[in-house]
Amino acid sequence: MRVLFISDVVGSAGRSALKKVAALVAELGADFCIANGENAAGGFGITGNIAEEFFAADVDVITSGNHLWDRKEALELVEQERRILRPANYPPGVPGEGRGVFTARDGSKVGVLNLLGRVFIKEVDCPFRCAEYAVQELRRETNQIIVDMHAEATSEKVAMGWFLDGRVSAVIGTHTHVQTADETILPRGTGYITDAGMTGPFDSVIGIEKEAAMRRFLAQIPVRLTPASGDVRINGVVLDIGSDGLCSFIERLSLPLEGHREG
Repeated sequence: MRVLFISDVVGSAGRSALKKVAALVAELGADFCIANGENAAGGFGITGNIAEEFFAADVDVITSGNHLWDRKEALELVEQERRILRPANYPPGVPGEGRGVFTARDGSKVGVLNLLGRVFIKEVDCPFRCAEYAVQELRRETNQIIVDMHAEATSEKVAMGWFLDGRVSAVIGTHTHVQTADETILPRGTGYITDAGMTGPFDSVIGIEKEAAMRRFLAQIPVRLTPASGDVRINGVVLDIGSDGLCSFIERLSLPLEGHREG
């Protein structure tokens, strides 16, 4: 089974790149497509209409992170749409689901688990203990499991990769919007990358207009952060997963969107 993972889609510029994803799915022969959409609505959160843009682009599951709740409608949206996952390690009683089993185009079952790191991010339940339980439950239905580890600290993401090595198909890091060059297959067969990057405007500070971001750093005062628009690229990874649930191939993707190199 081939899986395409599209990393953090940022603002309208990132969503413009979604229009190319269906063709990319076909070109790569991907059986399943996951995209992180927590920054899709103006850089912060996601809406129902925007979620439909993802699904229209042949995205099968939308993962998220700490910015999911920046749009109030997300509380109801994750209850209504099981293809949108919130981090599984939020406390009990939080709306939505953090994991699910879905059917790929080749008919196989794919488990998807969304986790949120705790280092430099809001306190949530332990992602490692949550993963221990969640992976056991997912493996009752499938051994093909993709984990979106949405975290700030490289060390926390690397640790999660080692923690789940051999028990899941891949651990894919998101959140920092900077693609790392460490994609690998760990010794027991789990595909891993610390951060899959950003789908959005690279003429920016991790997707945000440069001037606003610099002013916040220089002046240390509240500044309205607005998504940028120039140099749009699609970032992500493509993985091949065997029937044994282990990864045999992982490769980074960084593709420019024609017509968005300037502005």
